[in-house]
Amino acid sequence: MKLFTRKPVLAPALVAAATVVIVTSNAAFAQAARDQISIVGSSTVYPFATVVAEQFGRTTQFKTPTVESTGSGGGLKLFCSGIGVATPDITNSSRRIKSSEVATCAANGIKEIVEVKIGYDGIVVANSTAAKQLELTTQDIFLALAKQVPNPDGSASLIANPYQKWSDVRAGLPNSTIEVLGPPPTSGTRDAFVELAMEGGCKQFAWIKAVKDEDGDRFKEICHTIREDGRFIEAGENDNLIVQKLQSNSNALGIFGFSFLDQNSDVVQGSKVNGEAPTFENIADGAYPVSRPLYFYVKKAHVGTIPGIAEFLAEFTSERAMGEDGYLADRGLIPLPADEFAAVKGAVKSLANLNLEAE
Repeated sequence: MKLFTRKPVLAPALVAAATVVIVTSNAAFAQAARDQISIVGSSTVYPFATVVAEQFGRTTQFKTPTVESTGSGGGLKLFCSGIGVATPDITNSSRRIKSSEVATCAANGIKEIVEVKIGYDGIVVANSTAAKQLELTTQDIFLALAKQVPNPDGSASLIANPYQKWSDVRAGLPNSTIEVLGPPPTSGTRDAFVELAMEGGCKQFAWIKAVKDEDGDRFKEICHTIREDGRFIEAGENDNLIVQKLQSNSNALGIFGFSFLDQNSDVVQGSKVNGEAPTFENIADGAYPVSRPLYFYVKKAHVGTIPGIAEFLAEFTSERAMGEDGYLADRGLIPLPADEFAAVKGAVKSLANLNLEAE
């Protein structure tokens, strides 16, 4: 765990550790008038946080924490709104906190933010098991979902996305209408998907890749902007709802975290991407190209004031929860490598001044 007291930005050299405390300005935190931990944030991290909260409520004298699925961006907005019992103690996130969000926290009096990396996840492009499993490339994904695509005439220019069927994107793909259900802009899954999948395919075009060095903003606009003509449908933060819609429409595809695929493998299947299936093993060893780390963030000012936060952190980062054979792995979380896991556990124990036995 590292501390820094300069401008609220994420310096790469300081944020490489598994757990880091970001120091900004702070105001005094009044005595608590709440006896239950409040957690918001990522829909992807939600099922993991929920199972830990339920375990925590059953096995300790503390109340079961409340966990709300608000999306990563929505959770961080609530989290950074201030210090005190009217604001969340913890926010889950399927992406790293942004420097702009650190600045917002600072402006609202939050002095210290504790980052805890909990494991890894893959983002799947899934369909119903009643349909054929798709084999996509990141370029297919970009061409199917981008607002603008390279002109098929081969010139270094863009046109409004004309592709209406998957077979328009590439011969050999199904002759079915492109219909993809996915997360809204507030979702960390959306952020990671456009960065890993769409940008990954976008960079396959050499002239667009060259734009990155010349004009980073223009490159991001090309590669990250999703079409708005009805082929991509924002389905909210409820990934379970996407799974249900895929069951009723075998031609549709859905974008969500691996854990939802793992828990619903009887009704949905993940597409192969660049030849790799979204399996636990492929995500763990980095073979599957659309994978990312998962986090939660804690207000240090609330630790020791809102009852049970230190103990909840200890439960979440325990071997029985986050370990290779822990109950979160059973729910689809890809565990941290041993060295990262040890760093997380050590930092959390240090943060909370916990006298815990080694597990």
